[in-house]
Amino acid sequence: MRLLKDLFHIFYPKLCTVCEDKLVENEVTICTLCRHDLPLTNFIDYKNNKASQAFYGRIIIEKAFSLLFYRKKGNTQKLIHDLKYKGNEEIGVLFGNWLGEILKENKEFSAIDYIIPVPLHPKKLRERGYNQVTKFGQTVGKHLNINYLENSLIRISSTKTQTFKARFERFNNIDTKFLLTDPSFFDHKNILLIDDVITTGATLEACAKEFLKSKNCTISILTIAYTE
Repeated sequence: MRLLKDLFHIFYPKLCTVCEDKLVENEVTICTLCRHDLPLTNFIDYKNNKASQAFYGRIIIEKAFSLLFYRKKGNTQKLIHDLKYKGNEEIGVLFGNWLGEILKENKEFSAIDYIIPVPLHPKKLRERGYNQVTKFGQTVGKHLNINYLENSLIRISSTKTQTFKARFERFNNIDTKFLLTDPSFFDHKNILLIDDVITTGATLEACAKEFLKSKNCTISILTIAYTE
């Protein structure tokens, strides 16, 4: 069996998503060099960093954290693009394991009751076939022993892809609406909202406002990346 696997990898080697070099044993999705080259945010204070500050004066959140900086034409952008548009959900698993190990160690989100993804509109979900943060959220949840709930928050309006919108237009986008199917279920609960990238924070803000309709519900935010 091992021989067959070795032969398979010789003829069909796994390649690094970033540099496309051949992955060696124990490397997953990206090679060690590319992993070390990723722009870590190194946010130490989870309650007062650039990710959490993006929501100041807009919504009340407990804390926020992003692992990487998102820069145009950078490696983070390529990884997020492949995760979002090329069906490479292994990238979500990679970052779920990475962040899951960090958060399990520092226990910053130990009080969380549920992990909730920013949902796609049903039409977009049918077109793409998956939510890009599903594997990411499920993997984080396994590390932290927290339930991942995918259908409690739904998107009830469809907007053009954010990629082709100007930053100002995205910030002022009021067309995107969300609905919490059972607000009372989240009374007195601590929620961790997850998404791939914080750009203006408008989408996460709209999601958080739905949960704040529940009684004494607290919101924290976790993303793979933060746009500088």
